[in-house]
Amino acid sequence: MSQEDDLMEDDFGFSSEELEESEELFEHHRLIADVRQELVRIDKFLMDRIPNVSRNRLQKIAKDGNLIVNGKAVKSNYKVHPNDEISIVLPFPVRENKLVPENIPVDIVYEDDELVVVNKPPNMVVHPGYGNYSGTLMNALAYHFEGLPKRDDYENRPGLVHRIDKHTTGLLVIAKTEDALTNLSQQFFDRSSDRRYYALVWGDLENDEGTITGNIGRSQKNRKVFKVYEEDEGYGKHAVTHYKVIERFRYVTLVECKLETGRTHQIRVHFKHIGHPLFHDLEYGGDKIIKGTTFTKYKQFIDNCFQLIPGQALHAKTLGFTHPKTKEWIHFDSNLPESFELLLDKWRIYSKNVD
Repeated sequence: MSQEDDLMEDDFGFSSEELEESEELFEHHRLIADVRQELVRIDKFLMDRIPNVSRNRLQKIAKDGNLIVNGKAVKSNYKVHPNDEISIVLPFPVRENKLVPENIPVDIVYEDDELVVVNKPPNMVVHPGYGNYSGTLMNALAYHFEGLPKRDDYENRPGLVHRIDKHTTGLLVIAKTEDALTNLSQQFFDRSSDRRYYALVWGDLENDEGTITGNIGRSQKNRKVFKVYEEDEGYGKHAVTHYKVIERFRYVTLVECKLETGRTHQIRVHFKHIGHPLFHDLEYGGDKIIKGTTFTKYKQFIDNCFQLIPGQALHAKTLGFTHPKTKEWIHFDSNLPESFELLLDKWRIYSKNVD
């Protein structure tokens, strides 16, 4: 496909030349609303769940009669109800996106017959998606483990209970059986699991402990990032992040974050919202100097720090949950990646010697 055609691709990855009229319809997306789903417009519902799709695109799909709920076409202002079966059907086939097993090393922290806990390295996408069809953690797991359970509402994500961002490192649990997948997914939905992250954020936080609360939803200006919305705006999902300071380095602070909810980019968005974006966060403004001096030597120091890590300084350090079969509470801890440790060492030395 030429560069020009690529620029003309629609939100589902097809160029304008491929959007020819057809009497046959093909299902591109199928989702089932949760049993606790609150009433919300279907276009907002889908914008939170389908990457890189605009509201205008969804409204056109609905206008064309291609937005189906429980077997019937609906308008874009339809309110989603619990257990609704939602499909997007379009007059062109789905681009093939088969999960291909790849012999990629996986750092296995724990494994039994029900589940496996892995330590994801930096610069690795968790599952295939637009622009990342190979080299993902799912490609690696498909090679090392056969028969991982699949979910109807997620394509190419067998066994996946939760996920972390490409540049975020740390612990993930993968289910090896259908029962384990159902059980663990419910624990994460009910917030009964325990997840703690280490993050290096810009600035010297005022308090040693705190809680950040704010609805998180996709940005209306840039669909690839998220932002905090006020309650009265009626957009986004409720999100709560608790944090405590681990170590201070004058211009940056190492914090431990405990997630009460699990929204996309939650830690990154919440700290951006309070004026302390994560160090070297490429999407949320952490990849430039936020705090510090104007000296050339300091700028060079920051550049050297940025070169140590490919993206945001965020690590999923601990993970705890009830084992789906034994019903015992199990807990895992992980070391920070070497690059993260080197970054902290640089800041320790700098903060001790700064005037």
